[in-house]
Amino acid sequence: MSKTAIFMADGVEEIEALTVVDLLRRAKEEIVMVNIHDTDKVVGSHNIVTETDQKISEFNPADYDAVVLPGGLRGHQNLKANDKVIAAVKEMAAAGKLVTAICAAPTVLGYAGVLEGKKAICYPGMEDGLTGAVVTTEEVVCDGNIITSRGMGTAIPFGLAIIEYLQDKNAADEMASKIVFRQ
Repeated sequence: MSKTAIFMADGVEEIEALTVVDLLRRAKEEIVMVNIHDTDKVVGSHNIVTETDQKISEFNPADYDAVVLPGGLRGHQNLKANDKVIAAVKEMAAAGKLVTAICAAPTVLGYAGVLEGKKAICYPGMEDGLTGAVVTTEEVVCDGNIITSRGMGTAIPFGLAIIEYLQDKNAADEMASKIVFRQ
């Protein structure tokens, strides 16, 4: 079993975050909701309050195999403005660990400088923020240890791609079947 952190910020797109948390937990993966504001709760982009598991002051990238950055207009701005988030993304990418982002959050990866020469995608119209990336148009893009996705409507395929990376294609296909995804 792998250990994954998901960085939770005020303004997070709730579906993008909680879909990934739900799918990974169903797949028996450990996923820890890390609050980047060092509080116990975040308020999402649609005023849904989510209790988190850990504060970023307690976060050590060495303890994790993967990190997820969910989007949301204000959420991704909060992620980008947090030095600890940027440092963790850089450290984990350099170590070859899985780094993932959805919707507007892939622009945080561009800002952190980890997309150089990698295929990536983000929410339509924000592609300028994918600094160094080869921009594509699929719903989910996997390139080495980087996975990116377009938005709320692609949250399930994004979560399944993470499961496939951490486990294997059979596990992702089995999960898709269990949740009756595209049956």
